[in-house]
Amino acid sequence: MHRLLGERSLEETWLTDTDARAAFRDMVRTRRFDDRALALQRRGWMSGYPPFRGQEASQVGAGHALREDDWLFPTYRSNALQLARGVPMSDILLFRRGHAEYRSDHDIPVFPQAVPIATQIPLATGAGMAANYREEDHAILVCFGDGATSEGDFHEGLNFAGVFDAPVVFFCENNDWAISMPRERQTASDSIAVKAEAYGFEGVQVDGNDPLAVRETVTEALASARDGDPVLVESLTYRRGPHTTADDPSVYRDDDPDLPEWRTRDPLERYEEFLREEGAIDDEFVEAVREETEAELKAAVEEAESVPPADPDDVFDHAYESLSPDIERQRAAMHDYLSRHDPNELDR
Repeated sequence: MHRLLGERSLEETWLTDTDARAAFRDMVRTRRFDDRALALQRRGWMSGYPPFRGQEASQVGAGHALREDDWLFPTYRSNALQLARGVPMSDILLFRRGHAEYRSDHDIPVFPQAVPIATQIPLATGAGMAANYREEDHAILVCFGDGATSEGDFHEGLNFAGVFDAPVVFFCENNDWAISMPRERQTASDSIAVKAEAYGFEGVQVDGNDPLAVRETVTEALASARDGDPVLVESLTYRRGPHTTADDPSVYRDDDPDLPEWRTRDPLERYEEFLREEGAIDDEFVEAVREETEAELKAAVEEAESVPPADPDDVFDHAYESLSPDIERQRAAMHDYLSRHDPNELDR
């Protein structure tokens, strides 16, 4: 288990005060983004949202480990990682309102979010194999939850990566729940990380609520991947809220899970305490970060609200080169439905 907080000081790592403060800034940014997005969804501003509260350290740490040319393959809960990678807040908000995922003019190497469970894993492996064929030097970071390890796509992706030495880091955020299914009900393995042995490469565990340990671990894993040795990283964290805004976690889990305190404690509070003890941040810095975050978030919401609603026909027009009779009937049924309902009511 790789851990920094509580075991090492900042001076005992290769990370600097600047690195540590950058991680704190992005954890504050992503926490406020998550809170605001959840509030916006609750008032009908967007149809659904997957909160990531409790997983900020895991995702920010991984995002800061990426080199500029490394590719990110996110899953639906990877919003904090995308923000830490540089994706604008407004892009993520617009995606949740039915628009194309990346509307802003940026060249960040990030793949669209995968909502179907684990489908991004074999795609990431294929991208890694393509990088080898082209003799390119970047690595791939693909993200997924512990529930994805029970899907066939997970095993196929890791198997190909092991056979073909694909430069891929498989980043599993193990938050102990696959929606309502606890980890012990979906696998008998001692860990997720140990599954890598079956495919011929290394699996490691890291304290996912420690952003600096995650950054160290993923940085080393990406370096290994670039050398032709893929790695499976199991980031042990905890989802503090619901699976999505359609979920009620009180139905299937207790408020006091049978997990260690370091894993279930609020990662932002824990990290702020560490940095204050290290002398890396103070009240003035924290207040400045919060003010900057509020201004950024306000501008992002205003930008998203300034974009006209998405055209429902986009769902059909960009699916196939030419539509089949069945799809045409579906389009006609949609237009018939829309003609009989108030669009304002549909938005809510």
